[in-house]
Amino acid sequence: MNNAQWFALVGALLLVMGVTSTLLKRVPVTSAMLYLGVGLLLGPTGVDAFRFNPLRESPLLEVLTEVAVLISLFSAGVKMPVPFALASWRAPLLLATVSMALTVGMVAAFAVFVLGLPLGAGILLGAIVAPTDPVLATDVQSRHPGDRDRLRFTLTSEAGMNDGTAFPFVMLGLGLLGLHDLGEGGVRWVLVDVLWGTLGGIGIGVAAGVALARLGWWLRGAPQKHHLLDDFLGLGLIALVYGVSLQLHALGFLAVFFAAVALRQTEMKLAERAAQQVVAVPAALPPESPPTVSGGSLVFKEHLERLSELMLVLLLGGSLYLDSWSWSAVGLALFLFCVARPLSVIVGLLGTRTPRRMLGMTGWFGVRGIGSLYYLMYAIQHGLPEPLALQLMQLTLIVVAVSILVHGLSVKPLMNMVWRRGQV
Repeated sequence: MNNAQWFALVGALLLVMGVTSTLLKRVPVTSAMLYLGVGLLLGPTGVDAFRFNPLRESPLLEVLTEVAVLISLFSAGVKMPVPFALASWRAPLLLATVSMALTVGMVAAFAVFVLGLPLGAGILLGAIVAPTDPVLATDVQSRHPGDRDRLRFTLTSEAGMNDGTAFPFVMLGLGLLGLHDLGEGGVRWVLVDVLWGTLGGIGIGVAAGVALARLGWWLRGAPQKHHLLDDFLGLGLIALVYGVSLQLHALGFLAVFFAAVALRQTEMKLAERAAQQVVAVPAALPPESPPTVSGGSLVFKEHLERLSELMLVLLLGGSLYLDSWSWSAVGLALFLFCVARPLSVIVGLLGTRTPRRMLGMTGWFGVRGIGSLYYLMYAIQHGLPEPLALQLMQLTLIVVAVSILVHGLSVKPLMNMVWRRGQV
């Protein structure tokens, strides 16, 4: 396909999505399924009108997926309706750490004993496919900043964190393959990649989010009354936090998510404090609620998120051939969704008194997507040998495609069932 045909295709899809959004809400089909279907139809699996080679285009695809994940992490972070407290955040924290590690371990064991991969490649594959996705999982995530559905909150906050917590396992896999320095006995990996990466990323994100929230609130208040460009501020926060984190070898994905959480939570606290001051002075007129950076930038970020989903899922469809659907790839996807994910959720949430229905829903809705593609491209760009890169690429692409199909078909019926029976 030439450039003109690509523009026409994307334009047609945007128009179709624009006029059929209400219809799509009524049928068990997600937008990602539609994009994947078009990509498969026009790609090598179908009429072969276009092809996309992820290995050859890995530098471009790494950047595209990286940007898509960052925007989605910010959007997820500013939707968090619950103040950060251990009691309310315990479940997603356990899912993003304990369940993440268990999933990586189980996938690595499957890769070594069933697929015949070396240990380093098995751990790398586990780290690539273990994180749930903040881009493609919008149907099971918090819809807006006031959404207090417990299941949506858990899945959204888990996806916001585990794209970052997967990174140390990616580095461990690369290190065992001789592509990253783990240090003597793995000391460097533990101290730098795990401990500093996690704590540094969270600290950088929280500090930046709180600082921007206070600055924006001060500039908008009296006597300054400044008009602020919230879209620019949101994008600037993402880029600044991510860039500083990478420079300091901290986990950038974690930093961006927690920057968004801190931004939103700080603005909520400032608004509550202002409201209390008004109540304390009965004669004062209630002021209008000032706009916030988190609220003002969210709509724009969601539009970018939808466009990135459209583009990347189309490219995914153009990357798959008929022989890509091997038994080993489909078997890995089924093992991940039906065994590794549910077991890791059950074990990770032991002792939390999570209702069985919520355990089942959380165990099933581990949507894989753009985050997995990013880590695959990251590994390829860091010197993964071509034969191994091709093997991991085939496995990862099928896992993402199967996730789009099976989770897409089940999300609306299952979520509707939950709503009919009451929130979990």
